[in-house]
This record gives sequence, structure tokens and C-alpha cells, in this order.
Amino acid sequence: MKTIDELQEEVIEEFSDFDDWMDKYQLLIDLGNEQAPLDPRYKTEQNLIEGCQSRVWLQADWEDGKVVFQAESDALIVKGIVALLIQVLSGHTPDEILAADLHFIDAIGLREHLSPTRSNGLLAMVKQMRMYALAFKAKQGN
Repeated sequence: MKTIDELQEEVIEEFSDFDDWMDKYQLLIDLGNEQAPLDPRYKTEQNLIEGCQSRVWLQADWEDGKVVFQAESDALIVKGIVALLIQVLSGHTPDEILAADLHFIDAIGLREHLSPTRSNGLLAMVKQMRMYALAFKAKQGN
């Protein structure tokens, strides 16, 4: 199993193949489209992420001591962003997720190329994933 940092390096490498931001957006859209659709039963109000302009559903499950994320969005670019976050964070322990410094977001230039509302949405997604990790950690601690 790769570490979160190794996965971030893979993402950075994948994006470094492209100089043009239109190509990077296309890569994001492709990543979003490759993601398996979210089971409709998870598309609930409580799975919607607050603070996102578009609708983003995030489902977190506990499997063998690890947090597994699934998500979907009705916006193509956002779907790609959440796919990246899942690629990096899903399948790791709560401690690993909480300790992760997600430097890939800035390294690939994502934050500077997103509109302020999308950038806030990205932060909201990361925050929500960390909240889930925290909740699972607390549950295991009991």
C-alpha cells in the first residue's frame, strides 16, 4: 500500500506532463469521469458537503481500520478534484489522513487556477474528509 505522500507525488507527476491549464482541466474531467458513480442511496442531504458551490456527496466507510471514501459531484471539474482527493486519501488510517499535509494541491497549481468559490469548495471537501477520519478515530478509541 502506498503512503499518502507517495500518492501525492504520483498526482504531481501526472499533472507535470501538461503545461497548459486547459489540458490539466481536461485531465481533471477525465479523472472525474473514470470514477465509479456513487450508489444513489448515498446521495443524501447529510452526505452533501457544505460550502461547495456545486453539489458534492461524500460517503466514508470504515474497512479494516482504514477510511474508504466514495464521492460524486454534479460538476465535472469538481468531480475530478474529489477523485484526486480520494486517490490520495482513501484507504488510509484516520491518523494518516489527519497527519497528511496535502501539498499536491498547491504543487499542481490547483488552488491558484480555481475560482475562489471552487477553492473554498476544495477546502470544504478536505475538511469533511478529515472530519470523517476524526469521527472514526474517536469511535475506535472507545
